[in-house]
Amino acid sequence: MKLNYLMPVRILMGENCLFAERQLLAQLGKKALIVTGSNSARICGAYNDAVKALEANGQLHVLYDKVMANPTDICVYEAGIKAKTEGCDFILGCGGGSPMDAAKAAAVLAVNDISKEELFGAAFDRALPLALIPTTAGTGSETTPYSILTDTTGSADKTPMKRSVNSPLLFPRFAFLDAGYTKRLNRNTTINTAIDALTHAVEGMLCLRANYLSDMLAKDAITMIMDCMEDLLAFPAENPTAFPVKKREKLLLASSIAGMVIAQTGTALPHSMGYLPTINWGTDHGRANGLFMKSFLSWCREKEQGSTDRRIPALAAALGMEPERFFDMLELLLEPREKAAETELQAWSKLPMKNAANTYIKPEQEDIARIFRESLG
Repeated sequence: MKLNYLMPVRILMGENCLFAERQLLAQLGKKALIVTGSNSARICGAYNDAVKALEANGQLHVLYDKVMANPTDICVYEAGIKAKTEGCDFILGCGGGSPMDAAKAAAVLAVNDISKEELFGAAFDRALPLALIPTTAGTGSETTPYSILTDTTGSADKTPMKRSVNSPLLFPRFAFLDAGYTKRLNRNTTINTAIDALTHAVEGMLCLRANYLSDMLAKDAITMIMDCMEDLLAFPAENPTAFPVKKREKLLLASSIAGMVIAQTGTALPHSMGYLPTINWGTDHGRANGLFMKSFLSWCREKEQGSTDRRIPALAAALGMEPERFFDMLELLLEPREKAAETELQAWSKLPMKNAANTYIKPEQEDIARIFRESLG
């Protein structure tokens, strides 16, 4: 057995944990750049709590609140320049996956002379210290070394594409998990982020780099999310606060644990496929991943028959049910499904899928085409 496990994030969880553990922020520096979106962190109270914690410590702060869904290289350059020109010595990211990923990139750009063209391939050996405050329960960015961004120059034809910056320096020092920040999330956001966390854990078990520790974490995350499935199916769309707070806590912790999984394993084929509906249609990232899960897992089960590397039975045990019942529940959360035009299906099926090589059964291009057609045809 070979293991190489690194997860250096100190996790603080509980009601008002940010203010209660504010002395930890004092270790990071004298002046913070708070990186967030335009509204959600204010509405949920996380931004105000961050300001109160910093002020109670006697720390200064400035604000960058222009992070959009699927943050771009342009956006993170603005944030990095602001941190540099304002003399910030640490970054506090506050929000869902987009602000947290943007905060990570800003931490690198603030202290490295990296051009926009070099961002996704440059070597760097320093970054500003980071603390992250998730306000959704899905991406797990608070426990990963990844910053997923939209490259606006993208390919040779300038088509935007999803790319990542990956370094152990992007692990935050601290992650503050307070489920109170998630209690006003609407039905769609709650479901889509839960699906995102679930796909992280599921794919983590089906990656080449999966190991004993990552599988142990993945199984726990899957079990926790599945324990919330009936509540997600019954979510009262007109009253977000009626969703049980204990289940919100469970989803938030499961999301962070699933982040720990992919920090070790990376992700598998559905993530690469899911980036296409997100970039081209604006589909929420978690939902986009979920759209491919049924066909992908069915394909895995077929391909591993007769193989010594059989992972679907262990996955079914973590789910607590046979795949068919899981597929039925997932379909109820996803309906109605998006449909792709024939020209899109043909074009997308021919594209290289970065995470295909990290999937425990490497798909051929015709397998990818099949999964696209079954999922979106």
